[in-house]
Amino acid sequence: MPHSGSAAALPEYPQAMSEAPAYSTRRVTTLRFPEGAEEHDLVAVEEPLEIRIAGEPVAVTMRTPGHDEELALGFCVTEGLAPRSARVPDDLAANTVDVDAEFDPERLKRHFYTSSSCGVCGKGAIEAVEVAAPRVESPLQVSRDVVASLPARLLEAQRAFAATGGLHAAGLFDTTGELLVIREDVGRHNALDKVLGWAFLQGALPLASRVLCVSGRLSFELVQKAAVAGCPVLVAVGAPSSLAVELAQDRGVTLCAWVRDGRVTVYTEPWRII
Repeated sequence: MPHSGSAAALPEYPQAMSEAPAYSTRRVTTLRFPEGAEEHDLVAVEEPLEIRIAGEPVAVTMRTPGHDEELALGFCVTEGLAPRSARVPDDLAANTVDVDAEFDPERLKRHFYTSSSCGVCGKGAIEAVEVAAPRVESPLQVSRDVVASLPARLLEAQRAFAATGGLHAAGLFDTTGELLVIREDVGRHNALDKVLGWAFLQGALPLASRVLCVSGRLSFELVQKAAVAGCPVLVAVGAPSSLAVELAQDRGVTLCAWVRDGRVTVYTEPWRII
């Protein structure tokens, strides 16, 4: 994994201000009541993506097309698979990305068995993350007003959501609230993986001086991804789960949820919010 915590990532916000990419939406015919009129509507595209390592399928995720290499890289980073690069496979298979990474089929099998089963026990799930993610020790502090502003800034850049109402978003910000990159997807975990894949390609991991913001609720999985990426502050519009709060406390991540209308609720490591 590249490490350059002080690396300055180039903002992508101006690109985000354009219309929703054509590949992210699809026009369908609807019958709208009570008028009974036939109209056209835009819906978010959802298609499977197969992630391969050395040609071997390791995962399939339902995602919105676009930034597929970033998605695959972010997924592998947060699953501890140490990727080097990602590309369209030699056989040009549709909805497939081939990742160059260390490939041990037996280790991979054991890893995914643990990942899929650890939800049976919250303690086991947290212990599994400890193996891949050291505690976040970043001294970063962020203004409460900046944190409160992030969901609105994220929403302003959500062009596909504006067109369809059917996509989650994740954004990476600096401590002044400047949006560095935004990604949208039907899956909230995919949106975050795309952002982390972008950061990987920029050589910006770990994210010790950055803030992540997501458009929905905070699950265990999102906190896990933030922790593995070394991000000290994770912000969300919605509510956290109990296990998300426990993991954030355990890994030293500042968790800010219910961030809306100027309100911020800090669940863990409140000293980072000033």
